Amino acid sequence: QVQLVESGGGLVQPGGSLRLSCAASGRTFSRHAMGWFRQAPGQEREFVASINWREYSTTYADSVKDRFTISRDTAKNTLYLQMNKMKPEDTAVYYCAAAISVYGTRWSQDYPYWGQGTQVTVSS
Repeated sequence: QVQLVESGGGLVQPGGSLRLSCAASGRTFSRHAMGWFRQAPGQEREFVASINWREYSTTYADSVKDRFTISRDTAKNTLYLQMNKMKPEDTAVYYCAAAISVYGTRWSQDYPYWGQGTQVTVSS
């Protein structure tokens, strides 16, 4: 059984930082692209970042570029999202996802495996 489990969410002040982790079990995702998505209340789920398996090349949503960094540790089968200079509009439930393809995309339908999500709240 494939399982993705996110952790590291919480409450942070504007301008602060958080690091999310996503531990994969039941399957090795070292040859799969992985991504982070988020969903704020009343809004659709949106793409945050993705990372390919081969060159570890990354893609970011414009709203998080230069603030967030996606990375992966294939030995630990773990995906990370370092979030810096956080803003109230970053408040959402954050989900990690694994693709079938080796190349990451911005489209949630390309990711058949999902975690349960972790809440991130940016507020003073």
